[in-house]
Amino acid sequence: MGYYDQNDENQNKRKKGQMGYFLAGLGGVIIGALLILLGSGLLNNDDNEITTEKSTENGYAEQSQQNLTLDVTSAVTNAVDKASDAVVGITNIQETNFWGQGSKAGDSSAEAGTGSGVVYKKDGGKAYIVTNNHVIEGANELEVTLSDGTKLPAELQGSDPWTDLAVIVVNGDKIKTIAEFGKSGKLKPGEPVIAIGNPLGLQFSGSITQGIISGLERTIEVDINEDGQVDWNAEVIQTDAAINPGNSGGALVNMSGQVIGINSMKIAENAVEGIGLSIPIDSVIPIINDIEEFGEVKRAYLGVNLASVEEISQYHQQNTLKLPRKVTSGVAITGVQSNSPASKAGLKEFDVIVGMDNEKIHDVVELRKYLYNEKKIGDKVKIIYYRDGKKETTEVKLSSSEI
Repeated sequence: MGYYDQNDENQNKRKKGQMGYFLAGLGGVIIGALLILLGSGLLNNDDNEITTEKSTENGYAEQSQQNLTLDVTSAVTNAVDKASDAVVGITNIQETNFWGQGSKAGDSSAEAGTGSGVVYKKDGGKAYIVTNNHVIEGANELEVTLSDGTKLPAELQGSDPWTDLAVIVVNGDKIKTIAEFGKSGKLKPGEPVIAIGNPLGLQFSGSITQGIISGLERTIEVDINEDGQVDWNAEVIQTDAAINPGNSGGALVNMSGQVIGINSMKIAENAVEGIGLSIPIDSVIPIINDIEEFGEVKRAYLGVNLASVEEISQYHQQNTLKLPRKVTSGVAITGVQSNSPASKAGLKEFDVIVGMDNEKIHDVVELRKYLYNEKKIGDKVKIIYYRDGKKETTEVKLSSSEI
């Protein structure tokens, strides 16, 4: 008859526990040995090479290396492959005299600057390239450099200083890649983007930088005629992708390889880092369509010279414009072109515009934005203004500047 021995069971448990400790210790020794081998370089396996050892007849170890080729494919590389060949270099060539100044017939030509551009269309044997107005400004000749180094003479189709955009045209035979436009209105803050262009000149052509959308619908003040007064508020995309001199006119690209902006400006101050600006492609398209068709942007024309009331001294506000003291903003008419829509509607010098339709007008920039963005040639606009201290209203039928 069997019997139960408590001591035997306890002894078996102790043996099992000892065996478990032994196995755990053995595992630790093996792992530690592997770590020592890795740290000493005897066992080396990285992304690019494998190092192995084998013994020779004299007992010394001999090392051999095997290089590995990695095929790295990502959303970024796919986007670059799709869009990069559509980005070209643009050289602005201007005539200079012996002293490197001026532009007279017979003077020599010299490179005045370089920028970037984006090939967006081929039609009728020609290829159309969008760039910045400041890239081509003042050029006597333009030269385009393709991604493979081919150089082509270019002609200016037209430009628009208000939006800092221009279109140039080259022979389309050598053009193989056309950019695809996306929709800047669909962008989200934090979305990854790529900037493609030629920073610091053609020696860095086709440079790629990556960042994110830092902000949408940013407003930047622009002094177009460099008189110290703000002429326009440009709405731009903000990105932290590096955009340097020479990148102007290049592409801001989403992860689908679509162009969603034309790089235009960078805030370059000592205390500022990582603020690049790009013109939204949704705003670019109607501008370049007008330039293609007319050589310029067709905008509604009022026919007046203007000055913001805030820029006029208090003395002239009261004694020349004769404004009520409660009126501290608006736009003063400093001149009226003959036979213009404004003159036909009865507007005169020293009238002060304070409203258009149902919109209050505080300064020249607001007037231009409302006129250029909300009105078309042939539209009518109600003008609310002050004359000799009295509030008046008139209706103006807008025309093009050619009339």
